Formats: sequence, structure tokens, C-alpha cells
Amino acid sequence: LAVVAETIEVDTNARTGIVDLTDTVMQFVRRSGVQEGLFSLASMHTTCTVFINESQRALEADILKFLEDVVPRRADYRHNDPAHSDCDRQNADSHLRSLLLGHSVTMQVSGGELVVGRWQRVLCGEMDGPRTRTLRAQVMGLAK
Repeated sequence: LAVVAETIEVDTNARTGIVDLTDTVMQFVRRSGVQEGLFSLASMHTTCTVFINESQRALEADILKFLEDVVPRRADYRHNDPAHSDCDRQNADSHLRSLLLGHSVTMQVSGGELVVGRWQRVLCGEMDGPRTRTLRAQVMGLAK
């Protein structure tokens, strides 16, 4: 049994955006030597998400628009109100949007490769950038 972990840093360049991490995490799984097991990826931030979906520019724009429609940036959020919160970032919407997408994914490893469907990609959602984000990757299972 092998357990291999690594920290991945992602630099984002906008307040909200989506970064495709699939190639990065696939390389990590291959380097790990694990042939059969599980891979997990977790965001170390409350306003940075990790999720699986298709990576296509129009769809990514639709995802961001959906999040804005469901959780508007400007609303009466207690988190943004100095009478209720000590946060000065005015980022309640970022926290709420992150709840919808989630902060971690777990996937299978088989034959030394990350198991993904035809259109599946591992994506990082920035909800309060631009920033450098830290993700924790771990793979465990039977190694060569």
C-alpha cells in the first residue's frame, strides 16, 4: 500500500474563474506509482472550489453566470455587514457559491491512470480572486 501526497498551487487571474487541473493531477497520479486505488483533491480555502465537469469555454461562462444568478454579488449578506462580521472582503457571495460546487473530489485510479469519463475534467473554481490557491492532492492504493 502506498500513500503519496502533494501540494498544488494555482494562480488565478480574476475574481471568478475556472481553471482546468486535469493534466496536472493526471501527471501527479502517474508519478505516484499507484496502480489501483483512490485519488483525492481538496481545496484548502473556503472560497476556492474543486469539482468535475466538462471544460469548454461556453460552458464555463454558463457556470459562472448560473452562480451569479443564484448568488448575486450584491445582496444583503450579514457576512458583508460590519455590524455582524469582521470580514472586510465583501465576499459573502464567494462563500455561498463555493457551497454549491464543493471543496473536494475523490476519483478512482486504475492501471496507474486517473479514471475519467469522456468529457470529465477536474476543475478549480475561483470565487474570490485573483489569488494563489493551495490544493492538497493525495493518491493511495496498490503501487508497482
